[in-house]
Amino acid sequence: MTSSILFVCLGNICRSPLVEAVARRRFADAGLSIEVDSCGTGGWHVGQGADERSIRVAEEAGYRLRDHRVRQLAVDDFRRFDALLAMDDDNLAVLRASSPPQYRDRAIFFLDAAGLDEYAPPIVPDPYYEDLDAFRHVLKLAEQGVDGLIERLRRGVPLVAPSRAATR
Repeated sequence: MTSSILFVCLGNICRSPLVEAVARRRFADAGLSIEVDSCGTGGWHVGQGADERSIRVAEEAGYRLRDHRVRQLAVDDFRRFDALLAMDDDNLAVLRASSPPQYRDRAIFFLDAAGLDEYAPPIVPDPYYEDLDAFRHVLKLAEQGVDGLIERLRRGVPLVAPSRAATR
């Protein structure tokens, strides 16, 4: 059973903190006790808050994001989290390259883990250089993805392959 999830993007200022905020509230509302966190593969923004546009769309939808503080991926994250969910292929490549071998298969695409097969490739696009509508699109993907995770978790579907999860 999945008890902890780390959402991962590039800078931890747009996508992953937004998905974390959605997951934190929706998991609690669903009565699921899942530890959630987010991080970036890069360290440019460590210690800063989320992008103001992410905060704005989160608050418009009733999610709390203002207290978020950016952190970078750490080696211990692979041991600590049952699933490390990447927003795009670059994030996934960094996760797999950085992971100790026994934990490599815990790194998967967020939208794949959510069972959202209609998104091919399963990418949450980076809205950083885009307008507010791109951030709203990320929020929509976050909500759909988290709802998919909830459905899978309630059905007991593992987010990572059972044979691989057992290699802890």
